[in-house]
Amino acid sequence: MTELPGAVPEIPVADIGEAIKYYEGRLGFETDWADIELGLAGISSGHCRLFLSSSRFRKPSGKVGPVSTWLNMESKAEVDNLYQQWSSRNATVISAPESKPWGLHEFTAADHDGNTFRIFYDFATPEREKEAARVRLAAGDLHR
Repeated sequence: MTELPGAVPEIPVADIGEAIKYYEGRLGFETDWADIELGLAGISSGHCRLFLSSSRFRKPSGKVGPVSTWLNMESKAEVDNLYQQWSSRNATVISAPESKPWGLHEFTAADHDGNTFRIFYDFATPEREKEAARVRLAAGDLHR
């Protein structure tokens, strides 16, 4: 089966120029390219790539917003570090990092167009996988 690359969400914004300023200044993204006339810009931070699109660019397809983008971090520490970075840059943070009962350590932030970013680390899945392996191992021992 073909392995898929990372997705590149299209984030609807009212003003490309203002959105670029926010994403660069508050969220630490870099602008890879921008076509203000077209109403589209490509931005990135590390392995995360996003498109910012104006209503003019989205009009032919009928796409509207806002949208939610989930960013899956590698650890609780990465979630907490990004929260500190974005908070120190006065990004719009909706909720502080918290370990939820459903197994995600997460926080939520937003841009000035109402698009949200849910930054999370899934700490429950590795624990569930360890438990399933223990159960399989124990079940194998019972069949001997």
